[in-house]
Amino acid sequence: MIKISTPKQKITSSTFDIFIAPLLRLLPLVPLLSSRGDRPLKMNFEQQLRALVYFHLQEHDSARHLLQDMKENDFARQNIAPEGGISRSSFSEIINGRGLEQLQFMFENLYKQAANAIPMQFQKLGELISIDGSLISAVLSMYWADYRKGSKKAKAHCGFDINRGIPSKIFLTDGNGGERPFVSKILSKGQTGVMDRGYQSHHDFDLLQKEGKHFVCRIKTKTTRTVLKENAVEAGSHVFYDSVVLLGTPGQNQTTKPVRVVGYQIAGINYYVATDRHDLTADQIATVYKLRWTIESFFKWWKKHLKVYHLIARSKYGLMVQILGGLITYLLMAIYCREQFNEEVSIKRVRELRTIILNELFNSQDEIDKIENQIFKEQYKPSLAKT
Repeated sequence: MIKISTPKQKITSSTFDIFIAPLLRLLPLVPLLSSRGDRPLKMNFEQQLRALVYFHLQEHDSARHLLQDMKENDFARQNIAPEGGISRSSFSEIINGRGLEQLQFMFENLYKQAANAIPMQFQKLGELISIDGSLISAVLSMYWADYRKGSKKAKAHCGFDINRGIPSKIFLTDGNGGERPFVSKILSKGQTGVMDRGYQSHHDFDLLQKEGKHFVCRIKTKTTRTVLKENAVEAGSHVFYDSVVLLGTPGQNQTTKPVRVVGYQIAGINYYVATDRHDLTADQIATVYKLRWTIESFFKWWKKHLKVYHLIARSKYGLMVQILGGLITYLLMAIYCREQFNEEVSIKRVRELRTIILNELFNSQDEIDKIENQIFKEQYKPSLAKT
């Protein structure tokens, strides 16, 4: 009986390597992930990062599904999983307790890479950041995720770069977490936060102006306005109101700094938008607020196509790890689509990417089979001849 022994060939995908290249460039700069105690890490940070990206890219629907793939799929076993594999309990311990600092570093720096690679779409309107929260369905065992009786939810507070179509900041609270406190944290000096009525806060409007941060925020129609100056409104325009005012009731909740309010009508609905942007026309202010909906489209697309909310973690720490993994995958998509096709992220390109990687893996396996057959023939040619 002939015993065959051939060198193990590695299954690779050049497209997957191109896809994750921006991450690999950042790895040497990442804060060190150290083991707790004397035991060596069962999964280093690069392996944890690869696993999170692979989970979202390949549409796994659970941690069990991912771990099974890393065990049975040659590519995942060789390129994603740590040597010798990893158990479900060890993987859960890692996701729920390690790597958050490193992932936040990766996300922040990958955003900078993407922002440099993607041109501004609405440059004349300035740096626009849409701000909103998105509820994440949790399981009842996630006690920290308070929402209401019999229902657990967490809330992601996200900043979305409108000009480049990419997420810029993320914070996580329980489902009842207030949204307004995160506005100042999400915005950088000179940026304009674009927000819905839930973010109306006269105190925050004053604070943002003091910090050198801007806002375009829809306000309630019946908000009290003390007019300081009326701006001319073009006849026949959908804009019917443009004034500099003090918002709120004097002596109670009135702004200390003047605010510009623009009123316009779309499809029979009156919108009133407060802003400190006096450099834009009223029409441009209306356009800026309309662009706020890009974050809604992002949340919908992100949840549907990258399976971001198929939970592989139960702790608040672990859920933030998973969310950052999903955001990093989206940023990689944005960089890949821009560099390869000069396009925005689309489901067409995502599906195409998955197909190309899959085809390369099949071709790689075919090449390995050919090499192994050739080695077998050369190595055992004399024995085969005798038989």
